[in-house]
Amino acid sequence: MDQIIDQLKPIAKGLGETFAPFCEVVLRDLTHPQMAILAIHNDFSAQDVGESATQMTLARLADPECPQVVANYASSFVDGRGTKSTIIRIKNSNGEYVAALCLNVNLVHFAGLQRVIEQFVRIEQNPGNPPGRPTGAASIRVRIDQYAAQLATPPIALKAIERRRLLLKLEEAGCLEIRRSVEVIAAYLRVSRATIYCDVKRIYGGRSPSE
Repeated sequence: MDQIIDQLKPIAKGLGETFAPFCEVVLRDLTHPQMAILAIHNDFSAQDVGESATQMTLARLADPECPQVVANYASSFVDGRGTKSTIIRIKNSNGEYVAALCLNVNLVHFAGLQRVIEQFVRIEQNPGNPPGRPTGAASIRVRIDQYAAQLATPPIALKAIERRRLLLKLEEAGCLEIRRSVEVIAAYLRVSRATIYCDVKRIYGGRSPSE
């Protein structure tokens, strides 16, 4: 078992360095629940080396009925951020699963770019009619993604000054007139509504946007 782990640790390290900062790589010991995490690179899930795991979790990972590789399935971190995950189970000489390499791609980094590409390749059905003002929460999120993609950063990583510039652009586009716009923006940027209200009131000169 020790020889297997010794071989897997540099593999986990190499994968982590290759796919940083987009992919979390976790090496798990399926035989010791009290010290289940042997290595973690690009830690997005706030786990620590030496952290324990429940018997249920390890039993699921070590289930001999499960395929050795489960790739590209949808998952999420505890805070709700979406991931694309892959599990590679490692067998010992007896054919038993004893370790697992878990790869979790943080999709937050790519969501904005995906929306920009979708916007770029979109074809208007009625090109003679210019698009109107935003009409819903989806339009707000698209504009946020477009702005963040220009800065090559995920929306939740915007700095305060960048966030205020974004709000100016949203105000110019009429997005702040959309009902519950502050709530939508705050949730998407993962900041408090009070923070957005404070920024927005500067734009509106003390007035609140439509709720």
